[in-house]
Amino acid sequence: MNGQEKKKLNKGGRSPKVNPAVHRYVFRLTDEENAKFLTLFEASGADNKAQFVTSVLFQKPIKSVKVDMAAMDYYTRLTSLFAQFRAVGVNYNQVVKILYRNFSEKKAAAYLFKLEKQTAEMAKLCREIMELTAEFETKYLTKSK
Repeated sequence: MNGQEKKKLNKGGRSPKVNPAVHRYVFRLTDEENAKFLTLFEASGADNKAQFVTSVLFQKPIKSVKVDMAAMDYYTRLTSLFAQFRAVGVNYNQVVKILYRNFSEKKAAAYLFKLEKQTAEMAKLCREIMELTAEFETKYLTKSK
C-alpha cells in the first residue's frame, strides 16, 4: 500500500499555472471611449484586450505598427519597374551582339545610333524616377516624433 500512496495517480488535463491570474476587474465605457479603446488596441498589436489593458496600466511599452499602404504600393510598383529596367538592359546587350553579327559595320552603326537615342531617353526617365522617389521619401516616409 505504501508504494501506491507514493505513486500519484495521473488525472490528466492541463498542468496548473505557476502564477494564475485570478483577480478580475470590470469597467464600462461609453461609445466614444470604446471606439478610441478599440483603435488603440488595434494599433498596439496586442494578442488580446486583457494583455493590452495590463500593459497600459503598468506602463509597459506598447508596440504600435502603422502600415502605409500608399508607400507599400509605391515601392511594389517601383520594384517591378526596376525589374523591367534590368530586362531591358539584358535585351540591350543581346541586340548589340546580334547587330554586329548579322549586319555590316555601317548598318550596325546606324541601328546602334538609334538605340543610343532611346537609351538616353530611358536614362533621363530613370533620373526622373529617382528624383520622384527621393521627393516621395522626404514628404511621406519621414518619421515624425
